[in-house]
Amino acid sequence: MADAKKKITIVGIGLIGGSLGLALKAAALPGVEIVGTDRYVENEHKALKMGAIDRREHNIPRAIEGASMVIVAVPIPAIPETFQQIAPDLADGAVVTDTASTKAEVMRWAAEMLPPGVSFVGGHPMAGKETGGIEHADATLFEGKGYCICPSITATPSAIQQVTGLAGLVGAQPLFMDPPEHDQYAAAVSHLPLVVSTALFTLLRSSPSWDDLGVMASSGFRDLTRLASTDPEMSHGIWRTNREAVIHWLDRMIAELSRYRELLKDAQDETLLQAFIEAQLQRDEFLRDPPRRKPMDTGAKVDAKDSMMRMLVGGMVVDGLKRAQQLPETMAAAAAEREKSADANAKPKSTFSDRVAEGVRRDLEKLRSRPDEQSLPSETPEKPED
Repeated sequence: MADAKKKITIVGIGLIGGSLGLALKAAALPGVEIVGTDRYVENEHKALKMGAIDRREHNIPRAIEGASMVIVAVPIPAIPETFQQIAPDLADGAVVTDTASTKAEVMRWAAEMLPPGVSFVGGHPMAGKETGGIEHADATLFEGKGYCICPSITATPSAIQQVTGLAGLVGAQPLFMDPPEHDQYAAAVSHLPLVVSTALFTLLRSSPSWDDLGVMASSGFRDLTRLASTDPEMSHGIWRTNREAVIHWLDRMIAELSRYRELLKDAQDETLLQAFIEAQLQRDEFLRDPPRRKPMDTGAKVDAKDSMMRMLVGGMVVDGLKRAQQLPETMAAAAAEREKSADANAKPKSTFSDRVAEGVRRDLEKLRSRPDEQSLPSETPEKPED
Protein backbone atom coordinates (compact mmCIF):
# COMPACT_ATOMS: atom_id res chain seq x y z
CA MET A 1 0.00 0.00 0.00
CA ALA A 2 1.26 3.45 -0.85
CA ASP A 3 2.18 5.75 2.01
CA ALA A 4 -0.91 7.91 2.54
CA LYS A 5 0.55 10.27 5.10
CA LYS A 6 -0.10 13.94 4.49
CA LYS A 7 2.81 16.27 5.04
CA ILE A 8 2.99 19.72 6.62
CA THR A 9 6.40 21.31 6.11
CA ILE A 10 7.66 24.09 8.36
CA VAL A 11 10.43 26.17 6.78
CA GLY A 12 12.32 27.93 9.55
CA ILE A 13 12.26 26.22 12.95
CA GLY A 14 12.88 29.08 15.34
CA LEU A 15 10.61 30.37 18.08
CA ILE A 16 7.47 30.65 15.93
CA GLY A 17 8.07 27.71 13.60
CA GLY A 18 9.07 25.49 16.50
CA SER A 19 6.08 26.56 18.58
CA LEU A 20 3.73 25.82 15.67
CA GLY A 21 5.32 22.41 15.32
CA LEU A 22 4.89 21.65 19.03
CA ALA A 23 1.27 22.82 18.96
CA LEU A 24 0.48 20.76 15.86
CA LYS A 25 2.14 17.71 17.39
CA ALA A 26 0.10 18.22 20.56
CA ALA A 27 -3.06 18.25 18.42
CA ALA A 28 -2.15 14.69 17.32
CA LEU A 29 -3.49 14.86 13.76
CA PRO A 30 -3.68 11.21 12.64
CA GLY A 31 -1.88 10.43 9.41
CA VAL A 32 -0.18 13.84 9.22
CA GLU A 33 3.61 14.13 9.24
CA ILE A 34 5.31 17.34 10.39
CA VAL A 35 8.56 17.93 8.51
CA GLY A 36 10.99 20.66 9.52
CA THR A 37 13.74 22.36 7.54
CA ASP A 38 16.01 25.22 8.53
CA ARG A 39 19.11 26.95 7.21
CA TYR A 40 20.90 25.75 10.36
CA VAL A 41 21.14 21.97 10.77
CA GLU A 42 21.44 22.31 14.54
CA ASN A 43 17.96 23.87 14.67
CA GLU A 44 16.57 20.84 12.85
CA HIS A 45 18.22 18.48 15.35
CA LYS A 46 16.92 20.51 18.31
CA ALA A 47 13.39 20.57 16.88
CA LEU A 48 13.46 16.81 16.36
CA LYS A 49 14.76 16.18 19.88
CA MET A 50 12.09 18.50 21.36
CA GLY A 51 9.33 16.71 19.46
CA ALA A 52 8.37 19.77 17.41
CA ILE A 53 8.65 17.78 14.16
CA ASP A 54 8.38 14.15 13.07
CA ARG A 55 11.25 14.34 10.63
CA ARG A 56 13.95 16.80 9.64
CA GLU A 57 14.93 17.40 6.03
CA HIS A 58 17.73 19.84 5.27
CA ASN A 59 17.29 19.50 1.52
CA ILE A 60 14.63 22.05 0.51
CA PRO A 61 13.25 20.18 -2.53
CA ARG A 62 12.81 16.97 -0.51
CA ALA A 63 11.29 18.90 2.39
CA ILE A 64 8.73 20.57 0.12
CA GLU A 65 7.94 17.67 -2.20
CA GLY A 66 4.40 16.38 -1.70
CA ALA A 67 3.58 18.76 1.16
CA SER A 68 -0.10 19.64 1.50
CA MET A 69 0.77 22.74 3.50
CA VAL A 70 4.01 24.72 3.74
CA ILE A 71 4.47 27.15 6.64
CA VAL A 72 7.17 29.75 5.99
CA ALA A 73 8.42 30.93 9.39
CA VAL A 74 11.62 32.77 8.47
CA PRO A 75 12.61 36.43 9.12
CA ILE A 76 11.03 38.91 6.71
CA PRO A 77 14.25 39.66 4.77
CA ALA A 78 14.63 35.93 4.03
CA ILE A 79 11.10 35.45 2.67
CA PRO A 80 11.73 36.37 -1.02
CA GLU A 81 14.64 33.94 -1.26
CA THR A 82 12.62 31.27 0.54
CA PHE A 83 9.69 31.67 -1.85
CA GLN A 84 12.07 31.28 -4.79
CA GLN A 85 13.61 28.16 -3.24
CA ILE A 86 10.32 26.37 -2.53
CA ALA A 87 8.43 27.41 -5.68
CA PRO A 88 9.74 24.70 -8.08
CA ASP A 89 8.82 21.83 -5.75
CA LEU A 90 5.40 22.90 -4.50
CA ALA A 91 2.65 20.42 -5.34
CA ASP A 92 -0.23 21.67 -7.43
CA GLY A 93 -2.99 22.69 -5.01
CA ALA A 94 -0.62 23.06 -2.05
CA VAL A 95 -1.34 25.71 0.58
CA VAL A 96 1.46 28.11 1.50
CA THR A 97 1.22 30.41 4.51
CA ASP A 98 3.69 32.52 6.47
CA THR A 99 4.11 34.01 9.95
CA ALA A 100 5.64 37.40 9.11
CA SER A 101 4.61 40.46 11.13
CA THR A 102 4.00 42.56 8.01
CA LYS A 103 1.77 41.47 5.18
CA ALA A 104 1.50 43.83 2.19
CA GLU A 105 5.05 43.22 0.91
CA VAL A 106 4.85 39.49 1.66
CA MET A 107 1.61 39.20 -0.31
CA ARG A 108 3.28 40.93 -3.26
CA TRP A 109 6.28 38.59 -3.12
CA ALA A 110 3.98 35.57 -3.00
CA ALA A 111 2.05 36.77 -6.06
CA GLU A 112 5.27 37.29 -7.99
CA MET A 113 7.23 34.21 -6.97
CA LEU A 114 4.86 31.34 -6.15
CA PRO A 115 3.38 29.20 -8.96
CA PRO A 116 -0.24 29.79 -10.03
CA GLY A 117 -1.45 26.35 -8.89
CA VAL A 118 -0.64 27.18 -5.26
CA SER A 119 -2.87 29.01 -2.77
CA PHE A 120 -1.12 31.58 -0.60
CA VAL A 121 -2.82 32.65 2.62
CA GLY A 122 -0.87 35.21 4.63
CA GLY A 123 -0.72 34.62 8.35
CA HIS A 124 0.58 36.44 11.42
CA PRO A 125 0.19 34.91 14.89
CA MET A 126 0.13 37.79 17.37
CA ALA A 127 2.40 36.04 19.83
CA GLY A 128 6.09 35.86 20.53
CA LYS A 129 8.91 36.48 22.98
CA GLU A 130 11.86 38.82 23.00
CA THR A 131 14.04 35.71 23.11
CA GLY A 132 14.02 33.84 19.82
CA GLY A 133 15.25 30.40 18.82
CA ILE A 134 13.90 26.87 18.83
CA GLU A 135 15.07 26.39 22.42
CA HIS A 136 12.40 28.89 23.53
CA ALA A 137 9.57 27.28 21.51
CA ASP A 138 6.36 26.64 23.43
CA ALA A 139 3.27 24.65 22.37
CA THR A 140 1.03 27.07 24.31
CA LEU A 141 2.51 30.24 22.80
CA PHE A 142 -0.56 30.98 20.64
CA GLU A 143 -3.32 30.08 23.08
CA GLY A 144 -5.85 32.88 23.37
CA LYS A 145 -3.90 35.12 20.98
CA GLY A 146 -5.07 36.66 17.73
CA TYR A 147 -3.98 35.02 14.48
CA CYS A 148 -4.26 37.43 11.55
CA ILE A 149 -5.23 35.82 8.24
CA CYS A 150 -4.83 37.67 4.92
CA PRO A 151 -5.86 35.46 1.98
CA SER A 152 -4.53 36.24 -1.48
CA ILE A 153 -7.15 36.92 -4.15
CA THR A 154 -6.32 33.59 -5.80
CA ALA A 155 -6.52 31.45 -2.64
CA THR A 156 -9.16 28.74 -2.74
CA PRO A 157 -11.86 28.51 -0.05
CA SER A 158 -10.33 25.20 1.00
CA ALA A 159 -6.91 26.84 1.50
CA ILE A 160 -8.42 29.63 3.60
CA GLN A 161 -10.22 27.04 5.73
CA GLN A 162 -7.00 25.10 6.22
CA VAL A 163 -5.13 28.14 7.56
CA THR A 164 -8.15 29.04 9.70
CA GLY A 165 -8.08 25.46 11.00
CA LEU A 166 -4.36 25.81 11.71
CA ALA A 167 -5.02 28.91 13.82
CA GLY A 168 -7.76 27.12 15.73
CA LEU A 169 -5.66 24.01 16.29
CA VAL A 170 -2.89 25.99 18.00
CA GLY A 171 -5.43 27.71 20.25
CA ALA A 172 -5.52 31.12 18.55
CA GLN A 173 -8.41 33.31 17.41
CA PRO A 174 -8.52 33.83 13.62
CA LEU A 175 -8.74 37.51 12.60
CA PHE A 176 -9.42 38.19 8.92
CA MET A 177 -7.86 41.39 7.58
CA ASP A 178 -6.71 42.87 4.33
CA PRO A 179 -2.92 43.45 4.20
CA PRO A 180 -2.89 47.29 4.49
CA GLU A 181 -5.30 47.14 7.43
CA HIS A 182 -3.14 44.52 9.11
CA ASP A 183 0.06 46.51 8.64
CA GLN A 184 -1.44 49.69 10.09
CA TYR A 185 -2.80 47.92 13.15
CA ALA A 186 0.36 45.84 13.66
CA ALA A 187 2.40 49.05 13.51
CA ALA A 188 0.31 50.43 16.39
CA VAL A 189 0.16 47.47 18.76
CA SER A 190 3.39 45.65 17.94
CA HIS A 191 5.92 47.69 15.99
CA LEU A 192 5.52 51.00 17.86
CA PRO A 193 6.14 49.33 21.24
CA LEU A 194 9.30 47.83 19.74
CA VAL A 195 10.54 51.28 18.69
CA VAL A 196 9.65 52.90 22.02
CA SER A 197 11.23 50.08 24.03
CA THR A 198 14.42 50.28 22.00
CA ALA A 199 14.52 54.08 22.10
CA LEU A 200 14.11 54.17 25.88
CA PHE A 201 17.01 51.78 26.33
CA THR A 202 19.34 53.57 23.90
CA LEU A 203 18.45 56.93 25.48
CA LEU A 204 19.58 55.87 28.93
CA ARG A 205 22.39 53.60 27.81
CA SER A 206 24.02 56.49 25.94
CA SER A 207 23.88 58.75 28.99
CA PRO A 208 27.23 59.63 30.68
CA SER A 209 25.52 58.57 33.92
CA TRP A 210 24.74 55.06 32.67
CA ASP A 211 26.88 53.36 35.32
CA ASP A 212 24.66 54.78 38.03
CA LEU A 213 21.44 54.51 36.02
CA GLY A 214 22.11 50.86 35.24
CA VAL A 215 22.59 50.07 38.92
CA MET A 216 19.28 51.74 39.76
CA ALA A 217 17.36 50.15 36.87
CA SER A 218 14.89 47.58 38.19
CA SER A 219 11.74 45.77 37.07
CA GLY A 220 9.98 48.80 35.58
CA PHE A 221 12.89 49.64 33.30
CA ARG A 222 13.44 45.98 32.43
CA ASP A 223 9.76 45.46 31.58
CA LEU A 224 9.58 48.57 29.40
CA THR A 225 12.81 47.77 27.54
CA ARG A 226 12.16 44.02 27.13
CA LEU A 227 11.49 44.35 23.40
CA ALA A 228 14.90 45.94 22.84
CA SER A 229 16.25 42.37 23.05
CA THR A 230 14.27 41.38 19.93
CA ASP A 231 16.23 39.77 17.10
CA PRO A 232 17.69 42.72 15.10
CA GLU A 233 17.06 40.91 11.82
CA MET A 234 13.36 40.72 12.62
CA SER A 235 13.24 44.38 13.66
CA HIS A 236 15.00 45.46 10.49
CA GLY A 237 12.54 43.47 8.39
CA ILE A 238 9.63 45.24 10.07
CA TRP A 239 11.03 48.72 9.47
CA ARG A 240 11.90 47.90 5.87
CA THR A 241 8.46 46.55 4.95
CA ASN A 242 6.19 48.72 7.11
CA ARG A 243 8.11 51.98 7.34
CA GLU A 244 5.28 54.45 6.65
CA ALA A 245 2.83 52.87 9.08
CA VAL A 246 5.43 52.81 11.86
CA ILE A 247 6.32 56.46 11.21
CA HIS A 248 2.61 57.36 11.35
CA TRP A 249 2.20 55.84 14.81
CA LEU A 250 5.56 57.16 15.98
CA ASP A 251 4.43 60.69 15.09
CA ARG A 252 1.25 60.12 17.09
CA MET A 253 3.31 58.83 20.01
CA ILE A 254 5.48 61.94 19.91
CA ALA A 255 2.31 64.05 19.98
CA GLU A 256 0.99 62.10 22.98
CA LEU A 257 4.29 62.50 24.82
CA SER A 258 4.09 66.23 24.09
CA ARG A 259 0.61 66.28 25.63
CA TYR A 260 1.94 64.70 28.81
CA ARG A 261 4.84 67.15 28.78
CA GLU A 262 2.36 70.02 28.77
CA LEU A 263 0.40 68.37 31.59
CA LEU A 264 3.60 68.15 33.63
CA LYS A 265 4.28 71.87 33.01
CA ASP A 266 0.71 72.82 33.90
CA ALA A 267 0.30 74.24 37.36
CA GLN A 268 -3.05 72.44 37.68
CA ASP A 269 -1.91 69.18 39.28
CA GLU A 270 -5.50 67.90 39.29
CA THR A 271 -5.42 67.72 35.49
CA LEU A 272 -2.33 65.52 35.53
CA LEU A 273 -3.79 63.32 38.24
CA GLN A 274 -6.98 62.94 36.23
CA ALA A 275 -4.97 61.83 33.18
CA PHE A 276 -3.21 59.13 35.21
CA ILE A 277 -6.49 57.98 36.79
CA GLU A 278 -8.20 57.70 33.40
CA ALA A 279 -5.27 55.77 31.92
CA GLN A 280 -5.23 53.33 34.85
CA LEU A 281 -8.98 52.70 34.74
CA GLN A 282 -9.00 52.21 30.97
CA ARG A 283 -6.03 49.81 31.02
CA ASP A 284 -7.49 47.81 33.92
CA GLU A 285 -10.72 47.51 31.96
CA PHE A 286 -8.76 46.37 28.89
CA LEU A 287 -7.05 43.66 30.95
CA ARG A 288 -10.34 42.51 32.47
CA ASP A 289 -12.34 42.51 29.27
CA PRO A 290 -10.26 43.01 26.11
CA PRO A 291 -12.10 43.84 22.87
CA ARG A 292 -13.17 40.83 20.83
CA ARG A 293 -14.27 40.50 17.27
CA LYS A 294 -17.55 38.67 16.83
CA PRO A 295 -16.92 35.18 15.45
CA MET A 296 -18.24 34.47 11.98
CA ASP A 297 -21.68 32.84 12.08
CA THR A 298 -21.28 29.53 10.27
CA GLY A 299 -24.57 28.12 11.51
CA ALA A 300 -22.78 25.31 13.31
CA LYS A 301 -20.00 24.80 15.81
CA VAL A 302 -16.72 24.17 13.97
CA ASP A 303 -14.23 21.63 15.27
CA ALA A 304 -10.80 22.98 14.20
CA LYS A 305 -9.13 19.57 14.34
CA ASP A 306 -11.90 17.88 12.38
CA SER A 307 -11.94 20.70 9.81
CA MET A 308 -8.16 20.55 9.35
CA MET A 309 -8.21 16.78 8.96
CA ARG A 310 -10.98 16.90 6.36
CA MET A 311 -9.05 19.45 4.36
CA LEU A 312 -5.66 17.71 4.57
CA VAL A 313 -6.58 14.05 4.48
CA GLY A 314 -10.06 13.96 3.01
CA GLY A 315 -13.54 13.65 4.48
CA MET A 316 -13.92 9.94 3.71
CA VAL A 317 -10.80 9.06 5.66
CA VAL A 318 -11.82 11.22 8.63
CA ASP A 319 -15.19 9.47 8.78
CA GLY A 320 -13.45 6.13 8.42
CA LEU A 321 -11.08 6.93 11.27
CA LYS A 322 -13.95 7.96 13.51
CA ARG A 323 -15.81 4.77 12.72
CA ALA A 324 -12.64 2.77 13.27
CA GLN A 325 -12.32 4.30 16.75
CA GLN A 326 -15.88 3.16 17.48
CA LEU A 327 -15.27 -0.35 16.10
CA PRO A 328 -14.27 -1.98 19.43
CA GLU A 329 -17.51 -0.76 21.04
CA THR A 330 -19.51 -1.96 18.07
CA MET A 331 -17.85 -5.36 18.18
CA ALA A 332 -18.53 -5.62 21.91
CA ALA A 333 -22.19 -4.84 21.31
CA ALA A 334 -22.29 -7.50 18.58
CA ALA A 335 -20.82 -10.08 20.94
CA ALA A 336 -23.36 -9.21 23.61
CA GLU A 337 -26.22 -9.62 21.17
CA ARG A 338 -24.83 -12.96 20.01
CA GLU A 339 -24.71 -14.22 23.58
CA LYS A 340 -28.28 -13.19 24.19
CA SER A 341 -29.57 -14.81 21.00
CA ALA A 342 -27.33 -17.91 21.02
CA ASP A 343 -29.02 -21.31 20.85
CA ALA A 344 -27.06 -24.27 22.20
CA ASN A 345 -28.10 -26.43 19.23
CA ALA A 346 -28.06 -23.75 16.50
CA LYS A 347 -25.58 -21.40 14.83
CA PRO A 348 -25.91 -17.79 16.16
CA LYS A 349 -27.93 -15.56 13.85
CA SER A 350 -26.43 -12.47 12.27
CA THR A 351 -27.45 -9.48 14.38
CA PHE A 352 -27.76 -5.81 13.51
CA SER A 353 -24.48 -5.04 15.32
CA ASP A 354 -22.76 -7.84 13.38
CA ARG A 355 -23.85 -6.27 10.12
CA VAL A 356 -22.77 -2.75 11.19
CA ALA A 357 -19.35 -4.00 12.31
CA GLU A 358 -18.87 -5.95 9.09
CA GLY A 359 -19.83 -2.87 7.08
CA VAL A 360 -17.25 -0.79 8.93
CA ARG A 361 -14.57 -3.40 8.24
CA ARG A 362 -15.41 -3.47 4.52
CA ASP A 363 -15.32 0.33 4.27
CA LEU A 364 -11.94 0.47 5.99
CA GLU A 365 -10.54 -2.21 3.71
CA LYS A 366 -11.70 -0.22 0.67
CA LEU A 367 -10.01 2.92 2.02
CA ARG A 368 -6.77 1.03 2.71
CA SER A 369 -6.72 -0.42 -0.78
CA ARG A 370 -7.04 2.95 -2.53
CA PRO A 371 -3.72 4.16 -3.96
CA ASP A 372 -4.80 7.79 -4.20
CA GLU A 373 -5.06 10.53 -1.59
CA GLN A 374 -8.14 8.99 0.02
CA SER A 375 -6.13 6.05 1.36
CA LEU A 376 -6.30 5.42 5.08
CA PRO A 377 -3.22 6.75 6.91
CA SER A 378 -0.91 4.09 8.21
CA GLU A 379 -1.25 3.46 11.95
CA THR A 380 2.49 2.86 12.24
CA PRO A 381 4.40 6.16 12.32
CA GLU A 382 7.52 6.51 10.26
CA LYS A 383 10.77 6.39 12.20
CA PRO A 384 12.14 9.95 12.48
CA GLU A 385 15.25 10.62 10.45
CA ASP A 386 18.42 10.95 12.52
